[in-house]
Amino acid sequence: MSRRVNLNADLGEGCGDDQAMLDLVASANIACGFHAGDAMEMTRTVRAALARGVSLGAHPSYPDREGFGRRPMDLSAAEIEAVTAYQIGALQGIAAANGGRLGHVKPHGALSNRAAVELEAALAIARAIRGVDAGLIFLAPSGSAMVEAGRMLGLRVAQEVFADRNYDDDGNLAPRSHPQALIRGLEEAAAHALRMVRRGVIRTLSGRELPCVADSICIHGDDPHAVVLARHLRLTLDDSDIEVVSLI
Repeated sequence: MSRRVNLNADLGEGCGDDQAMLDLVASANIACGFHAGDAMEMTRTVRAALARGVSLGAHPSYPDREGFGRRPMDLSAAEIEAVTAYQIGALQGIAAANGGRLGHVKPHGALSNRAAVELEAALAIARAIRGVDAGLIFLAPSGSAMVEAGRMLGLRVAQEVFADRNYDDDGNLAPRSHPQALIRGLEEAAAHALRMVRRGVIRTLSGRELPCVADSICIHGDDPHAVVLARHLRLTLDDSDIEVVSLI
């Protein structure tokens, strides 16, 4: 029996080849204007995704366009809930206006990094999702506080792993300041992804193996090598009898 996994990418950020990525992935996490994108960029990305049968997800962040959402910000839980709900609602409206519907929410950058380890922040995001639409899927890093928060609030949770990023011994993404944070080699990234999907383990930078759940694999769409990596990974999954499926 073949395995099944979702393949997603962060898109609508104005810095990658979204058209090519949408031919390869099954779900799109679309920037909602706070770290990148705007109303027209969201509209273009939604339309392109719908034309290819790719499911739509909101990719909310801190209000940090200057830092691409990757700078820590000292927002309260109430502020996190509000800015998250605002962004989900914006993309939900554009999706509906173009004959589509939003299926999931995946936090971006520093907001995601914080909510991965801080339950209060994770719960704020989960409350925002539930408040806008309790049927939305919470796409969260495997084993993170966001998985716990989503389940506590009764949301459907899909757990995510990253093909193009290395992990530390706590099971979190290695910070981008680390010289080995990014995985550039095609074979290395494919082996990394297959290990997480087939064996359910993450191999950290130190060589430790940690358990994980891989419902979805992410490729960051802003990387210059993203399309080449996505194409290689998609072929590898196909050759390994692993079916790529939508989140919804």
